[in-house]
Amino acid sequence: MQFKHKIIATLSAVALSVGLSAPALAQITELKIGNFLDITSWDPAMADIGFDGPYLSAIYDPLLTVDANGDVQPVLATSWEYSEDFLTLTMDVRTDVTFTDGSGFNAEVAAANLEHLQASARSGEAYTKVSDISVVDEDTITITLKERDDTMLYLMGLGRSYMASAAAIEAGTLAQTPVGSGPYTLDSSVPGSEYHFVKKTDHWDASTYPYEKVSIYPILDQTARHNAMLSGQLNVAFADPINNPQAEMGGWNVTESLAGWVGLQILDHDGERLAPLGDIRVRKALNHAFDGAAILQAIGQGAGVKTNQVFTAASGVHDPELEGQYEFSIEKAKELMAEAGYADGFELSMPMSPIFATWQPVVQQTFNELGITVTWDDMQMPDYQINAPKYPMFIAFIAIDSDPVANFARQFSTPQWYNPSPDYVLYAELTDMVDAIRDADPEEQIRLIKILNKRLTADLAWWVVWYQAANTYHSVSEISVTGITGMMFPTLRFIQPK
Repeated sequence: MQFKHKIIATLSAVALSVGLSAPALAQITELKIGNFLDITSWDPAMADIGFDGPYLSAIYDPLLTVDANGDVQPVLATSWEYSEDFLTLTMDVRTDVTFTDGSGFNAEVAAANLEHLQASARSGEAYTKVSDISVVDEDTITITLKERDDTMLYLMGLGRSYMASAAAIEAGTLAQTPVGSGPYTLDSSVPGSEYHFVKKTDHWDASTYPYEKVSIYPILDQTARHNAMLSGQLNVAFADPINNPQAEMGGWNVTESLAGWVGLQILDHDGERLAPLGDIRVRKALNHAFDGAAILQAIGQGAGVKTNQVFTAASGVHDPELEGQYEFSIEKAKELMAEAGYADGFELSMPMSPIFATWQPVVQQTFNELGITVTWDDMQMPDYQINAPKYPMFIAFIAIDSDPVANFARQFSTPQWYNPSPDYVLYAELTDMVDAIRDADPEEQIRLIKILNKRLTADLAWWVVWYQAANTYHSVSEISVTGITGMMFPTLRFIQPK
């Protein structure tokens, strides 16, 4: 028996020794990602920044990217410089890059891609002020603007500058058959279910992409994604914060990154479609009526920050003094409703889709307390994005940006799916403030946007913001994920060995 125990002890010591050395020896060669949504389109002009990042960054190289702070960094573009009037951007690009169809990348191809991106209703958001794109020489282009645009470079870096083969653009085949110069090639796929990529042996930036294989699985159901992580089918996943305790107990890494604000988007500030919304007192009543902190804890699982603003605390525009502006008070909300002449409430219709159903009960309950009768029009998410802006108000999860100027533009002053016709133009004061911001130098812009934020939040109750939500990502101990504000799922360069 003693001899047997000695063998077991020896084997246990060997096993312990192997176990201790394993992390240094073992390397994960395949990145297995559990995404939330399927790829929107393989054509970068038609794709969505949100959850398309991992797919697109496997196939394509962009001209620019952003870093963890939201600052623009070079990729295929090596340098760039604005003219003194900020109306001409000169950009140098690489010429040592090859697409999977064998064609090369240069300034002419970059210009063809930018024209393609500008022409699309989706990717064109980055190029609304562009009047001309010209080739100077093999590695230089110029982008001429109709008016100054301080958001273009940021949006390009966020996901609006992926470069594709010029021949594939001309053939119109990118949506189904991607042809890029990126670090991976699409090896096999089951559309809507799984996508498998293999690393190129000669990619110019191979060190940024350490994994030999990448597999991406779009899994809408959060329980299924979590179970896939538990079983080892995934090693990175878009996660539900309710599973954070279990993830931490299992030694996984938990990453959270602010993603968007949650609340009611108001598109009828003059009350043309729904008269009560034209009264500032009604909009302020709605701000007082919702307990954002409680909603964040109960529905958001605490992943995020309670705030009444659409700018992040790190933006330089967020104003801490505004946080007490709308303390939760049904009594105050009722008082304001009565002052506005709506003591008995009013009637309205609002859109609803499964992705927003989690917030529907709290809206229904709060409206009931204010005497507001709501009729819900059910629709699927793609239809929600199309139809929600046709309503005067709707439940929203709207992505936010770390760049304050870009966030100002996308939240307020430029057309988006959730705000197709910005109605600030109905107010001379706001129009003047927007014009001043656009003309100011960068440092002055921040100061002016902060003033505008106070005016919109405190005085005009422009939005009904409950909280800013954070996206959560789980990864095994050997993998680190860096969340990027503005991306619902970070691109592959932000998923690295730990």
